Amino acid sequence: MARKYSKHGHYEDDVHQDEAPAVAEPCWLCRRPTGKTIVWHHPVPKSRGGRDVVPMHPICQQALIANFTNSELQRHAMDVDALLANPNVRKFVDWVAKKDPDFTATTTKKQR
Repeated sequence: MARKYSKHGHYEDDVHQDEAPAVAEPCWLCRRPTGKTIVWHHPVPKSRGGRDVVPMHPICQQALIANFTNSELQRHAMDVDALLANPNVRKFVDWVAKKDPDFTATTTKKQR
């Protein structure tokens, strides 16, 4: 197998310094810019045949998982507005809107 980088050269030599930094993608649920930690969430759960992924904050994903079952997530699929119609999720998104992109906190447990 061929080496990706020269055995004698340094990795820093191969990095292009003139490239612009990547633009932070907004969170799929709250629309805030993502921070250092990005969770790639399946709007339709993998167990239900979902393949698409969207960027989310870990706290936003925890809020979705706490408020919806896999069947409900499958039903709503990629429709964020339908998810935001849930009063608990709407209250969460309004609360987290003023927080830093890297903000983390414990969320409520699943309500079943």
